[in-house]
Amino acid sequence: MTIERNVEQWRATLTPAEFHVLRESGTEPAFVGEYTDTETEGVYRCKACSSELFRSSEKFHSGCGWPSFYQPGTSAAVVEISDTSHGMTRVEVRCANCDSHLGHVFSGEGYSTPTDLRYCINSIALSLEPVTPQ
Repeated sequence: MTIERNVEQWRATLTPAEFHVLRESGTEPAFVGEYTDTETEGVYRCKACSSELFRSSEKFHSGCGWPSFYQPGTSAAVVEISDTSHGMTRVEVRCANCDSHLGHVFSGEGYSTPTDLRYCINSIALSLEPVTPQ
């Protein structure tokens, strides 16, 4: 199910900073995000629609200043599109459910992860649902 809202509805449900990143493809400053160095086990969800995006088991410390994941929780969780803004060619990552901007994905950087990918995601675009002890 795809979430569709108009600009006014998004503004009513998101903070101004969240709106800037999620709906205007902004970027939060490096090294200030809530989840940059978090090691809590759980599921990372889209701040705008609560869809599952990433899992803590796929998170790694890249030192880039934003949370990094080597793959999404499922291949259907995100959409990747070409981004040629700011004079660069990159691959933008968006939530497949609500089309919110999450960050970018990079390859070929040499991290020792199971994939050759670094999903560089804005903390403000995420909410963490910790695993509850059984």
